[in-house]
Amino acid sequence: MTRPNLRFGVYLPPFGPLGEPGVLVDLARRAEAAGWDGVFLWDHVVTDQTPFVDTWTTLAAIAQATDRILLGPMVTPLPRRRPQVVARQASTVSRLCGGRLVLGAGAGTDETGDFSRFGDETDARARSAMLDEGLEVVRGLWSGERLAYEGRHYKAAADASRPEPHRIPVWIASSTNHPRVLRRAAAADGIFPNPDGRELGPDDVAGVVRGLRDAGLPAGRPFEVAVRGNASPAWDEGKDVDLAGLAAAGVTWWMESLFWLDPLELSLAVVDAGPPRP
Repeated sequence: MTRPNLRFGVYLPPFGPLGEPGVLVDLARRAEAAGWDGVFLWDHVVTDQTPFVDTWTTLAAIAQATDRILLGPMVTPLPRRRPQVVARQASTVSRLCGGRLVLGAGAGTDETGDFSRFGDETDARARSAMLDEGLEVVRGLWSGERLAYEGRHYKAAADASRPEPHRIPVWIASSTNHPRVLRRAAAADGIFPNPDGRELGPDDVAGVVRGLRDAGLPAGRPFEVAVRGNASPAWDEGKDVDLAGLAAAGVTWWMESLFWLDPLELSLAVVDAGPPRP
């Protein structure tokens, strides 16, 4: 049996067969009806797949079309977005959905040319520093307090204002267990370990959780651990995923990962089948 607090989300790219806003809104409605707990969108600005839609605009539409599920970008790369704009986008979507937004944030990758094609920062170390600074700006703007921030990459000044009516959790994406990444995640509300080219097993997750404890995450503090993969019986090929083992290792969210290479009918079948069960 999985742990009672294991929840299930749909994790999908907003391009290819899923690259129409109406399709994504319909998928989110169907996910809510089928018993999923969340719908989360990739955030890119360019790919070789078409059509292609903007993540934040689509999230606003999903916020108005659903009542229960959590939603958010998974993940927004802060180093290629202005943090003050992300803060306002997140605030707006959070209000539209009544506090159901999760902000997934990361340093981003350049696998599709999101940075290099537009002259943005491609150095991974610089993007890591930009992420840390960007998070400070975002949280400062959410606080409602006067903000006066000056870092190496960002400067921000804002008068005191009304604080956010809903707390917005931040989950940090990680492709490695580097101590700096784990310290960043331990200071947030969750982690989305997402190594390139493979899915995580229970032993991998247990290692992430140990690293978070070593990085200062207190035992007993509410904290989300989300992993992606394919476990739905609706896939054409059978999947063998140890959901119970993952939950025992510390996973709190299973992200069923849909693909741009699959036909839309298959993605809808996975959503309509509801969350996978052991």
